[in-house]
Amino acid sequence: MGMAGIGRMFRRRRVDAATPLVDDGTLVVVGESFDPARADSAVLADLAEKGVRVEGRELILRHVLRLPDAAAAGEAARLLAPDGWALAPGPDGTTHADRQQKVTALELARERTRMAGLAQRLGGDAEGWRLLGPPS
Repeated sequence: MGMAGIGRMFRRRRVDAATPLVDDGTLVVVGESFDPARADSAVLADLAEKGVRVEGRELILRHVLRLPDAAAAGEAARLLAPDGWALAPGPDGTTHADRQQKVTALELARERTRMAGLAQRLGGDAEGWRLLGPPS
């Protein structure tokens, strides 16, 4: 495999879902984690035990970030936009970073680590994440 092939293997994938989800008030929280010590795989396992199918399903992954000011939120938006993240203010002074994707434990862990590092670099904190989807 050439260098171009190796580069393609590690490039972040873009999700082109057949049916885009829109947080228009009809989506519901199907899972969440605000405990940094709890593994994302454990959260997904608990959801599966309760009969909530999450893994491999197209959902909106929402990271809840607490950033110090509008400049930090703007910088976060600039850095995250190339990977399909959309930032919006949350109702409680937080910033929401949303992206539709297929959910896996590995992807959740990877993105949680990424958001924690980004928020810290901008003087803030990544409080947790939520998964939003259509009601069952």
